[in-house]
Amino acid sequence: MTAHPGIFLCLFEASVLFFIVNLCIFTNMWPSTQTLTSGVLITAALLVLGACSSGSPLTRHDGSTAPAMANPTDLPQPIQGASSWRPEQTAQWREVRLPGKVPTEYRLVSLGGQSWLRADARRSASLLSQVVDIDVRHHGRIRFDWRIELALHDADVALRDKEDSPVRLMLAFDGDRSEFSTRDAAMSELTQLMTGEPLPYATLMYVWCAKREIGTVVHNPRTDRIRKIVVANPRSAPNGGLVERDIVADYQQAYGRSPGRLIGIAIMSDSDNTKGSARALYGPIEIW
Repeated sequence: MTAHPGIFLCLFEASVLFFIVNLCIFTNMWPSTQTLTSGVLITAALLVLGACSSGSPLTRHDGSTAPAMANPTDLPQPIQGASSWRPEQTAQWREVRLPGKVPTEYRLVSLGGQSWLRADARRSASLLSQVVDIDVRHHGRIRFDWRIELALHDADVALRDKEDSPVRLMLAFDGDRSEFSTRDAAMSELTQLMTGEPLPYATLMYVWCAKREIGTVVHNPRTDRIRKIVVANPRSAPNGGLVERDIVADYQQAYGRSPGRLIGIAIMSDSDNTKGSARALYGPIEIW
């Protein structure tokens, strides 16, 4: 397993961290983003750590184990340049579990002589992530294949209480974090305290959504640093299929500016908000 969880840990269920951030902001526990590492904030972060992780290894679905959090001094080397991953390789990405959530099951299967990574989400949410370091000015195309076996027709990525998707592909980007709002700066600080890695400057998420039209850009209700683009729905691809995108153009559409370096990639299937079930297949992923 190769990727550090800090890149994607707080992208979905950050309610605990936001509670701490808002508590500190609204009670004036810090006056500016320059004092985010106050004793109160550090103590709060340590309390979150205690609540979210016992320090014991995670048991994966294949029976292997991995530390609950990576050691910040022993981070993996990111993959650079044009890259491609077969399902057998994607299955080895680091599993990132979300505090308080049942993890989605990811396992390799063979269908019609082809390997796929099957995601089985039963009121669950977790992801597989990989650290990269890619200049999208030179390697700005992405192609991925996903197939939906059991869709979530009531889910809506624009509504907090229904924000699930049977398939997601996420890209995390670097950038100037001095542009962060007070809330996002606090989120980044807490993420770094917890995982050794700051919150990504920006995250772009490709999703399948039954309720939204192709091309819809959705801002995450918890942080403006996450934006989703609907690239498939039941009208265009009821069972999924091959998707090819221009990363730079999509980032510009979502954020109104050019992207920085691509620093992380992840897949996720989740059904925790709708309390439903979803099942999907992930095929090869390629960036060139």
